[in-house]
Amino acid sequence: MRHRFLIFSGYWLTLLAGLYPPCLAEGVKLELKDFAKNVGTAAGWTVWAQREEIQPQCFVDSVHFRSAPDALAISGNSNSAEYGGWAFPIRNIKAGQYYQLTAYYRAQWVPYEQSQVVARLDWLDEQGRRVGQPDYAYRISAEGEWKRLMLRVPAPPQAACVKLELGLGWAPQGTIWWDDIAFEETPSPPSRLVRIGSVSLRPHDTQNKEGSLSAFLRALDEIAKDKPDIVCLGEGITKVGNSEPYSSLAEVVPGPVTSRLGDQARQHRMYIVAGLYEREGHAIYNTAVLIDRQGNVAGKYRKVYLPREEIEGGITPGLAYPVFETDFGRIGIMICWDSQYVDPARALAAQGAEIIFLPIWGGDFTLMKARAMENHVYLVSAGYDVETSVISPKGGILHAATASGVFKTIPIDLQERFLDPWLGDMRARFHKEIRWDVPVPGLVNR
Repeated sequence: MRHRFLIFSGYWLTLLAGLYPPCLAEGVKLELKDFAKNVGTAAGWTVWAQREEIQPQCFVDSVHFRSAPDALAISGNSNSAEYGGWAFPIRNIKAGQYYQLTAYYRAQWVPYEQSQVVARLDWLDEQGRRVGQPDYAYRISAEGEWKRLMLRVPAPPQAACVKLELGLGWAPQGTIWWDDIAFEETPSPPSRLVRIGSVSLRPHDTQNKEGSLSAFLRALDEIAKDKPDIVCLGEGITKVGNSEPYSSLAEVVPGPVTSRLGDQARQHRMYIVAGLYEREGHAIYNTAVLIDRQGNVAGKYRKVYLPREEIEGGITPGLAYPVFETDFGRIGIMICWDSQYVDPARALAAQGAEIIFLPIWGGDFTLMKARAMENHVYLVSAGYDVETSVISPKGGILHAATASGVFKTIPIDLQERFLDPWLGDMRARFHKEIRWDVPVPGLVNR
């Protein structure tokens, strides 16, 4: 038997008691076996759109479905202004209770699904007035020809019901099918506490690469006393404090420097982010490495935006913005001049990075705060001529230091939500509303 689970109020249970079995005590559940039987009814799916002239074509499709007939389909209907879809009312919502929405969709001729495919929860009070702000599902994973979309959020204060909306927008030739939809109570998620270490250190007169590196290794021993999960060191830690050229500092990765950093990471059971100079063939890169708790190189990032001085020094720019999985979450790395531009941080956040680490020589602290705020991520910097800092997703300064020799560990909770009272969850809005699909005139290959 095919099941779709949706939480309903006692009213809906009474209405449909003759059709469905009793619900579990902790919540009222209704099993929907056929979308066609629940379209246009008081307890069923209805079509929504802001205006009739932009309403898409909505129909129940018994041909295209995920598990068994049938699915809810939405077609753009050759209307470039089309925006709308299916809506379902859910009552008996408890303010403060966490709920999880899971839904599967399949799209055809929808060029930019991130903003054109819509699944949201619009919270309402007993009188049907909006409370709080709608929550948008943006976490998507592929499962064969279908994609799984999930959202887990608490109901805002005064919420008594919610309108589940599944839609398609601005895809005139597109069609989307929704299937296997679930909405249910879920336990509050546990805290995701991470201890972030930042090292403000600028060695002087170290004479050579070994002297500079040794200063940072001693700093790691000091900050390890606070038991950080991850520590951010500065840019080019083998360069600062000496006058050696990039060519003599550069080495392969993994190599001698990452081995020394790995010894520290393994000894103290912490991740380390550190800037160094990498050689690969004829190229030298300004690179930041991620060392894991076992002392291995878990990833590396090659600086994409190079200032003129580094280009004149023979540095080659990187070509990608990778993200890295850790045992506490997904992170990204930028280096110094990257923070002057919007696209590095934007690309990392779009790939799910929750924290961006920034080894930086010098720069604009205001722009560093902007990168955190506009992408709704934590930003952790380790600088020489600019603040070493931990910045919250709302731009709050959790720690900032400019003096050399300041080692600080700050606890953060990656489960914490940062809500704007007028705009809602800005991280979800970032993912749903950013426009990667609009070309920039005059740029090649866009």
